[in-house]
Amino acid sequence: MKTLSLSQKVFLLILISIASTILFSFFFLHFLYKDLYLDSIRESVIYQGENTASHYHYGSLNEEIIEKIHWFNIVSEYEVLVVDTFDELQEYFPYQIGSESLINSEDKETLSQGNYILKEGYVKEFDRNIVGAMFPIQNETELIGIVYIYVPLAAMQEVFEGSLPILILAGTIFFILLLIIVNRIRHSLFKPLTDMQVLSKEVAKGNYTSRLPLTSSDEVGQLADAFNLMSSSLEEQEKRKKEFLSNVVHELRTPLTYIAGYTQALKQQLYSSKEEADSYLTTIEKETDRLNKIVHDLIDLSHLEENLYVLEQEPIAMAQLLYDTVDLFQIRLAQKEIQYSTKVEEDVIIIGDKRMEQVLYNVIDNAIKYSPLHSEVLIDLGTDHDKMVLTVTNKGHVIDKEDIQRIGERFFRTDKARNRSTGGTGLGLSIVKQIVTLHNGTFSITSDNQTGTVVTVRIPLLSEENTS
Repeated sequence: MKTLSLSQKVFLLILISIASTILFSFFFLHFLYKDLYLDSIRESVIYQGENTASHYHYGSLNEEIIEKIHWFNIVSEYEVLVVDTFDELQEYFPYQIGSESLINSEDKETLSQGNYILKEGYVKEFDRNIVGAMFPIQNETELIGIVYIYVPLAAMQEVFEGSLPILILAGTIFFILLLIIVNRIRHSLFKPLTDMQVLSKEVAKGNYTSRLPLTSSDEVGQLADAFNLMSSSLEEQEKRKKEFLSNVVHELRTPLTYIAGYTQALKQQLYSSKEEADSYLTTIEKETDRLNKIVHDLIDLSHLEENLYVLEQEPIAMAQLLYDTVDLFQIRLAQKEIQYSTKVEEDVIIIGDKRMEQVLYNVIDNAIKYSPLHSEVLIDLGTDHDKMVLTVTNKGHVIDKEDIQRIGERFFRTDKARNRSTGGTGLGLSIVKQIVTLHNGTFSITSDNQTGTVVTVRIPLLSEENTS
């Protein structure tokens, strides 16, 4: 069974709404006819009947009174009969109302008591309904006459005959306006949805460049905006993915090229001395270690990003850990003649994992790696409210704002030429960011000409909640 599209469902809903409106209008007109129109006729008949009967003020039903009643019959829209007896009334009006005669014994009794009787129903001879009433004319002792006043009811189409052209014209104009409005609404609602359907197929094919035009700020417009954001995000991810693959290939190809080249040189004995051969072997060993480190860091980072690594938390005295880490760089600091200074609060304790040593090592390693000769590195360990704050500052080249936003991505390095003298795999700060995140901390970098490049790590301090 074929399912209806959303547009067809809405169109069907509109048709049902219009049909319901027409049906309601019919019942409303029927109500106007049946209740309001008929009620007004009944009230008018009773009023005119009482008014006619009131011409008699006790005494006999003389010719003068009868003439006045007949004159009223001529000038009014009602039919008025004035008779002396019930039999005479039957002669003047011999028709049945519905399936009953005009007057029965109960009616005679009611009239004799001075009460009027309202009668309405279908009269075959008139081919329409009538509303009528009989009013007694009495003297002081007895019933001396009867006034019967009735009016044939107009059919419903006759009631609205005068306004029918206006209704048709107004209905036609209303329908045309409604059709225009419905089409505009359908267009504004479903055109973006149709565009989304087309573009989603393009996205499924890997084309993330297309965007939807934003023509409104309603829910559909917000959906289109969300779709554009999704496309932009996918496009950016695709770009990063290609760049990541390119970086992986570059990082792996370089050591593999060295290894393959020097291996061939050794196999073909393309060396002039044992020392030269040993240097080839040393290079092969270094490049093998580099490959191992790249693979290890990639696995490490993957575990961290996918929450496969479980922190083994324990209280850590950050001051001692920082001193031990700085000692590892004494030789490199001396080689580059870099002056360093530390400002440390001795009682800084966090609840953390042994990987915090890796955070300190990578941050300080980067600061030394990108510092020029004879420069300075500043290391500051302190607290700010309930956070440990570690800042490492170096006076290396200023990092562009665009690059700062990307620091921490896999294989991203600010040295675009990938100068091998700096070493590293381009994964160190990515690992740092993931470890800091696992510790509910934050990692940030600023860089300018006056201050230099400042790396800041914030980690929650040890508290009673951590120890409980």
